[in-house]
Amino acid sequence: MKPHLLTLLVTAALTGATAQMRAQTPIYLDVNQPIEKRVDDALSRMTTEEKVALLHAQSKFSSAGVKRLGIPEVWCSDGPMGIRDEVKWDEWEQAGWTSDSCVAFPSLTCLAATWNPDMAALYGKSIGEEALYRRKTVLLGPGVNICRTPLNGRTFEYMSEDPFLNSKLVVPYVKSVQQNGVAACVKHFALNNFEINRSSANVIVSDRALREIYLPAFHAAVTEGGAWAIMGSYNLYQKQHCCHNKTLLCDILKGEWKFDGVVISDWGGCHSTDEAVHNGLDLEFGTWTGGTTWGRSNSYENYFLARPYLEGIKSGKYTTAELDDKARRVLRLIFRTTMSGQAKWGSLCSDEHYAAARQIAGEGIVLLKNDRSILPIDASKKPKILVVGENAIKMMTIGGGSTSLKVQRELSPLDGLKNRFGADNVTYARGYVGDTVTSFDGIETGQKLADHRSAQELTDEAVQMAKNVDFVIFVGGMNKSGGQDCEGTDRKSLELPYNQNNVVSEILKVNQNLIFVNIAGSPVTMPWLGQVPAVLQAWYIGSEAGNAIADVLAGDVNPSGRLPFSFPAKLEDVGAHAVGEYVNKPSFKVVDVEYKEDILVGYRWLDTKKIKPLFAFGYGLSYTTFSYGKPSIDKTTMTADGSVTVKVDVTNTGKRAGAEVVQLYIADLKSSLPRPVKELKGFKKVQLNPGETKTVEFTIDSSALSFYNDTKKLWEAEPGAFEAIIGASATDIKGKVKFELK
Repeated sequence: MKPHLLTLLVTAALTGATAQMRAQTPIYLDVNQPIEKRVDDALSRMTTEEKVALLHAQSKFSSAGVKRLGIPEVWCSDGPMGIRDEVKWDEWEQAGWTSDSCVAFPSLTCLAATWNPDMAALYGKSIGEEALYRRKTVLLGPGVNICRTPLNGRTFEYMSEDPFLNSKLVVPYVKSVQQNGVAACVKHFALNNFEINRSSANVIVSDRALREIYLPAFHAAVTEGGAWAIMGSYNLYQKQHCCHNKTLLCDILKGEWKFDGVVISDWGGCHSTDEAVHNGLDLEFGTWTGGTTWGRSNSYENYFLARPYLEGIKSGKYTTAELDDKARRVLRLIFRTTMSGQAKWGSLCSDEHYAAARQIAGEGIVLLKNDRSILPIDASKKPKILVVGENAIKMMTIGGGSTSLKVQRELSPLDGLKNRFGADNVTYARGYVGDTVTSFDGIETGQKLADHRSAQELTDEAVQMAKNVDFVIFVGGMNKSGGQDCEGTDRKSLELPYNQNNVVSEILKVNQNLIFVNIAGSPVTMPWLGQVPAVLQAWYIGSEAGNAIADVLAGDVNPSGRLPFSFPAKLEDVGAHAVGEYVNKPSFKVVDVEYKEDILVGYRWLDTKKIKPLFAFGYGLSYTTFSYGKPSIDKTTMTADGSVTVKVDVTNTGKRAGAEVVQLYIADLKSSLPRPVKELKGFKKVQLNPGETKTVEFTIDSSALSFYNDTKKLWEAEPGAFEAIIGASATDIKGKVKFELK
């Protein structure tokens, strides 16, 4: 059928009008134009003053756009466990909105414990949607710094002790956040592995350790994930603060890796106009005005990249070359996000987001011990359960520094267990009193945690109640208060605080069916481990904490989490404390911290020194069992431009469906430089029904065999013999197969 003549005429008229309007639209406003063309056009229309204004904060969490040209502001939000509540323009106190609650997602240590890139993608998608709904340009996360020491107060914000595991999880996280039109700001670049003296510590580390251990996850985020923003860290490297560090930002990030995004300072991380101009910083936030005060109202024009920079340009001290590059990067960020032309709205506190938080938490919970198959607990038998511990009732979404959240809801472990096993079957005893503070930056939990009974009275009550129940579930661990898992401070020791060890020991005298649920973001010692039949590592898992813990304890979810870092038996077993340097006394002067353990971080150190951990990297149990076949390889030799494929059969030999994490480690059997005993170079999470067998394949190329030769300043795979090692953890080796690189 031929189109009607009137239809053709109208269509032609509309097409002509659209073309005419597009011709009249400034290029920078035309979303159909390539981004670089839009950036060039916008930059050509801006004054020097407008360009400088793009480069520094105008409030606690925003920087200016260009009002004259209709270019919007950049709005940041703390992350990466949830979208932070709105704060006042010039203060850290909350603004008092009633529409800025969020879903709290699990800590990134929990995400890493899933060993599942699909969960990282789900996490990024969900939190990105919440950021988009709240109209955020930049999500300040994820954090991918290596867990060098278990005392680091921000361990729970990061992922793991292994650069390969971090790399494989950060890429889908970043991509999924940015699919929402929100920039992921990967942090903290680089070597931010402690909190004490974080602004005054100068890290001394070999080029090899820097490249092999501390940079790979950032490299993956940039080159594979396409991250649009990177946040500098507080500490120094080569005597320069990392927020304006020539080697890290100019030579490596923007030079070698061709990063075309924005480098954002951590809040208060900028210290010099000269260094900020020349050493790679693009966007400055949170500067201590005059170097002495934590900001003051309307102080933003005094920032290092504000008035001092503008005056330097006008006086001829600085050229406009650096200015144009910085402004170009900020404009590119805006055109990728707010002005991308993609009509997306996001969602906030949706059922889907709560379901995602619960699923990620369930996959990340690690079953560390299960003697007598005491778990799962059969709810149909209506067992009598005593829940003990402050962490069973304390909200964990508040506190911890920049991860503190204003949540719509948070289900406690106690309430989750009551919901699953029946309120009449579950009783509660406090057991111990920890930190009873229930507010942070003006957010009140509404809880009343004060309890003035003595430690002995609390212990006696728990012991007495434990005599008459079938199971005791002790929900303990740490919290997000200063000196524990908290930004700005580090832990004082590996020990559990608040008399918990004594309470556990006393309860065991009257009831042997004790299950310890450890709420913590970093390793702890467990002196009672030989007597307690079951231990669950439950992390900080956000809004759905109670449901996720109950899911695993009741067997509704078969645990498949694996540890993302080693649990040392004692602090001296950690390389950073055995031979490295860790400064635990505050210093306002620059203090050197040398990473003498070099590349031997985490299981690499334990393997080399033949030290048995409390629990190994990659370790975790299931409610079913798995057997491994003998690994095979498709060829025993490979060339530098080729690859080999390793295969292994894995069978579910139990009676429940479950998931196993198959891990591939590579050993270089002869090298010109010292190398770890083995290094993680592959992993796959495999879901298996009872009796089912699947073949897991890993492809190994020369990149998996390479080390960084700091003499030659390049990555190198030396010809010779290698070994592919299949394991269920770093210490549970299932098989090995040798091959040769020619």
